[in-house]
Amino acid sequence: MATVSKRRGRYVLDFYDHEGKRKWKTMPKGTTLKIAKKELRELEDQLAKGNYISTQKIPIFNQTALEWLDHKKLNIRASTWAVYEGHTRNHFDEFNNIKINQITIQRVEKFIKKRQADGMNISTLRKIIVSLRQIFSLAVKRGYCHQNPLDYADMPKRQGNETDNEDKIRILNRAEISNLLDAVTQQKYHVLFSLAVFSGARQGELLGMKWPDIQWKDSQIHIQRTFNNQCFYDTKTKGSNRKVDIGPAMSKKLKKWRLACPPGNLDLVFPTEVGTPMNHNNMVNRYFLPGLKLAGIRKIKFHGLRHTYASLLIDQGENIKYIQTQLGHSNPTVTLNVYAHLMNKTNQVAACKLEEAIFK
Repeated sequence: MATVSKRRGRYVLDFYDHEGKRKWKTMPKGTTLKIAKKELRELEDQLAKGNYISTQKIPIFNQTALEWLDHKKLNIRASTWAVYEGHTRNHFDEFNNIKINQITIQRVEKFIKKRQADGMNISTLRKIIVSLRQIFSLAVKRGYCHQNPLDYADMPKRQGNETDNEDKIRILNRAEISNLLDAVTQQKYHVLFSLAVFSGARQGELLGMKWPDIQWKDSQIHIQRTFNNQCFYDTKTKGSNRKVDIGPAMSKKLKKWRLACPPGNLDLVFPTEVGTPMNHNNMVNRYFLPGLKLAGIRKIKFHGLRHTYASLLIDQGENIKYIQTQLGHSNPTVTLNVYAHLMNKTNQVAACKLEEAIFK
């Protein structure tokens, strides 16, 4: 029978483990009888459920993090796994040699506050916290600890001096789009950049596109795979697998490029000269950035062309549901969260229409 006794001024839990071996657990100095009894009940509950692990066998944080990485590796893309691996290698040093069940809510909050005080970008910090939360979730699942401290810790909030999406998202205006496309005269890259602007497709979606994905009759492109980190992948979500409308001028450019496109077994729309997939870094560094410079345009990310497409649709008053499906977002809320700042803050036309409908 499990009991609580007091020895040398400290409470000791006396119990038998699932193998019938007698165990003792000495509580920290200052622990009350109430807390000791609660700890004993939790031990008995673990034993009853068959997930008791002795204190000696509970791993330290970095061992649990490595176990989590191994667990995730088979179920996610290599690029995503590389991000997770970078988080565990670069950001959790203060936890690494502590037993996973000894990392408290206070330690986690101190970890978060320190990084905010050091000026870490809040979006980066939130991504790191996602990885940390998942590590602790695995620890709870394995029985290494009773609770996930991230479930109770205060999460970081955006400070007044931090930029929001309006500052981060950089787009091209209509004149800059024309200047860029005029500056890039090599046909393959001219068509590639044009399609990025007029379809909003992601970089990996464009580089993974094959000629059968272009539905000439319906004037649409079918996004159903990506090419990232030298591998082809299916789209991440059902919404990402989508058909995007393109206009007649874009269709005409694609038809002309079809005749000049290098042949290859993969039948890619934008292959190398030998028909293999294009390296995205080479494309950006050798053609996209020089194209911006030649056109006299400030530097933006290639993904800015996707944002440009979204801004153009918003500016011409397209329905938010249509914009969402064209971009491949999971729901309209995602689209609104990203692009709400691009929408007009005032609309006198709508206000006038409302009054006319009531008072005419």
